[in-house]
Amino acid sequence: MNEAGQVLAETGAESAEAALDKSPLYLRIRDVLAEAISAGRLPRGALLLEGPVAGVFASTRTPVRQAFALLEAAGSIRRFDGRGFLVGQGRSGPKRVALTAEMLGLDEEAPGLRKAPGWEAIYESLEREMVHISVFGRHRINEVELARARGVGRQVARDALTRLEALGIVEKDERMRWTLVPLDESRMRDLHDIRVALEPLALTRAAPFIPPAERRAMTHRLEEALAVYPDLSVPAMDDLETDLHITCLGYCPNRELLIALRRARFMLNVSKHIIGVSHRMPESEPFIAEHLAVFRALDVDDSARAAETLQHHITVSLPKVIQRVAELRAAHRPDMPVYASPIAR
Repeated sequence: MNEAGQVLAETGAESAEAALDKSPLYLRIRDVLAEAISAGRLPRGALLLEGPVAGVFASTRTPVRQAFALLEAAGSIRRFDGRGFLVGQGRSGPKRVALTAEMLGLDEEAPGLRKAPGWEAIYESLEREMVHISVFGRHRINEVELARARGVGRQVARDALTRLEALGIVEKDERMRWTLVPLDESRMRDLHDIRVALEPLALTRAAPFIPPAERRAMTHRLEEALAVYPDLSVPAMDDLETDLHITCLGYCPNRELLIALRRARFMLNVSKHIIGVSHRMPESEPFIAEHLAVFRALDVDDSARAAETLQHHITVSLPKVIQRVAELRAAHRPDMPVYASPIAR
């Protein structure tokens, strides 16, 4: 029985709609898109892109990508020009439709899958700003000033800071004041040690549960990226990192292991935000071939080799990140926001 089926069986007297709400977001997105295709509201040839679909569902692109992989495996959609998917099979050209909630049946009687939390509107830019500031030492963060600067309520600001706290970007001191944790070489090495020790183990545990269709889609994205590098956007590079280090490892059934990895995951965001400032791609691609080697091992069910390859990939990545942070520190000084003030040593 699949995951959604188990939920329905366990809820018993609950309605099917309530049970559906408890299934993983990517499965709910898959089911909504599949129903819209079957009903003809998404016509044959309609172009589906991750960003617009994620916008309709008020989600990130990761569950949309997972839903696309399942729909592709079922033959409901097909790849188009490396940039998205077309509804249905055949050779018909793309139909660019304005995707709406009504088109997907997400109207008043069939509400959206989830309401986006208020903190999501400010989180991405706030995380980037925090990473840039952390390169220059420890800072005090004023929650009230942050809310005022971002034009949001204090609770929204607090929720965003709590999210940053889960990643170890900020912490509370003994007086419960928000403090930005400095990103120095010592901390980067400590986080790196966690990744080297735990990510290969998590991949070994996750390997049997990664859907083959989703794994093949990830491999295809890597092959396409390798062919066109360096003509890749920073978000596209981040998506490739997410595929292996977050989505694949997320299938690990050991939840405690994933919780232990959560703070170390911050290292993935460092390069993304730094490259985003410099707008300079490394001369040689930084990780795509290494990721492909991991997926090649997974393709032949050699999880031990996949884990060993992943460990090597993480090991060689540390000097690159340390160098990028040092270059940023030497060449870039962010405008200090009103909500952040340096803490003297």
